[in-house]
Amino acid sequence: DVVETHEHYKSRWRSIWIMYLTMFLSSVGFSIVIMSVWPYLQKIDPTADASFLGWIIASYSIGQMVASPLFGLWSNYRPRREPLVISTAISVAANCLYAYVHVPHSHNKYYMLTARALVGFGAGNVAVVRSYIAGATSLTERTSAMANTSACQAVGFILGPVFQTCFTLIGEEGVTWKFLCLQLNMYTTPVLFGALLGVINIILIFAIFREHRVDDMGRQCKSINSDGEGNAVLDQNTEGSVDHVAVVALNILFFVILFVFAVFETIATPLTMDMYSWTRKEAVFYNGIILSVIGIESVIVFMVVKTLSKKTGERAILHAGLLIVLVGFFILLPWGKKLPNIQWQEIKNNSIPRTAPTEMLMPFWSLQEMQLPSNHTAEPVGCPVTQSWCLNTPMIYLAQYISSDVLIGLGYPVCNVMSYTLYSKVLGPKPQGVYMGWLTASGSGARILGPVFVSQIYTHLGPRWAFSLICGVVVASLLLLEIVYKRLIAFSVRYGRMQE
Repeated sequence: DVVETHEHYKSRWRSIWIMYLTMFLSSVGFSIVIMSVWPYLQKIDPTADASFLGWIIASYSIGQMVASPLFGLWSNYRPRREPLVISTAISVAANCLYAYVHVPHSHNKYYMLTARALVGFGAGNVAVVRSYIAGATSLTERTSAMANTSACQAVGFILGPVFQTCFTLIGEEGVTWKFLCLQLNMYTTPVLFGALLGVINIILIFAIFREHRVDDMGRQCKSINSDGEGNAVLDQNTEGSVDHVAVVALNILFFVILFVFAVFETIATPLTMDMYSWTRKEAVFYNGIILSVIGIESVIVFMVVKTLSKKTGERAILHAGLLIVLVGFFILLPWGKKLPNIQWQEIKNNSIPRTAPTEMLMPFWSLQEMQLPSNHTAEPVGCPVTQSWCLNTPMIYLAQYISSDVLIGLGYPVCNVMSYTLYSKVLGPKPQGVYMGWLTASGSGARILGPVFVSQIYTHLGPRWAFSLICGVVVASLLLLEIVYKRLIAFSVRYGRMQE
């Protein structure tokens, strides 16, 4: 056994902190535009509809799903600096491409789709980050380190919308640099800022990051990624097979967790625009504030979970987190009688939003035939009549929406960190790059299907169907957790090397 020196300990944790930063930047790359994708898409390409929005959001996760196993495999056999630098450089280039999607004269929506897919491909380095942290921490350090990793991810989700909210002050027009064909506005400035952060991350990886590995008991091992002679040291600690039933179950549970949160993120802007007659700018601004507050809540939860898990164990906390998410989506179901306002461009019933007092006195069939004055430039707001459910589905009150946000913001981070922690412990001391790649790909698959699912179901059937189906999925995941509950134990505990 090699005793860890003080210098090794300091270098190991400096490298872990660089991984925290990489995780933070990966989540910023996703969240910094999530609230503005829909209005920006409408601006650059009027042919894009809400269904295509689902594919735009999902393209990030398609890229990440493809890249995660590849980067994970790469990190199992080569120095992790290589996949980390290459993946971050891809994200930087993709963010720059996103800033120029307004330039082409046609098919702009497909350029945006490509840019987001490449940003997601670069975010495949999450598998490398998780596998490194799993290998560079002892079993007693693992929950705390995974919680910190998820907290950094949550901070990225907080600051992404905050950055976007701040950049709304620039406005939709902003400043144009003709010699670069670049518009600096509320849609492009955030991604250029994200590209700058990516460059800083690459510099720090070269300057500070070093390969380190310790076993479950915290004893220093040689890293297979930097010294091939470390194989013999590692093989002594890897006797025994991984419980693949537990691995598959955790992949499924993680899929569900990411699926429901992706639905929640994707639907926020269209839902609030439909239900509360918010303009594009209002929806981006208010949802940015709401998600920022939820992000702060999530960071607090991560800090509490680190302490709470020592008393109750990870499995019980995961169970509680899923229950909270279930209650959050149940509250989001339409319960009242009041219908949402219908866009004034397409009045089909008696709900007449934001009209002048004199117009309010006119019968609605006269309003249908009324032409707007030539100088009228107001953005149409309300629930579009092309969504037929708008005519008979009760609106979701703002109090419901906020309450649901709070509960989902509480349950999601609990589920996220516990599933990652349990997964890394079940896998044990073996190199986890490929396994972490599959888990990340599972989450990415959820982020693909979640936006597509909700954009299709919400557009055609409405919120009642969409959120009822989500509740059913969460109930099924709770049943699965009950079935595999006793199998979700650490590798070293399973083979009697450590006490639970």
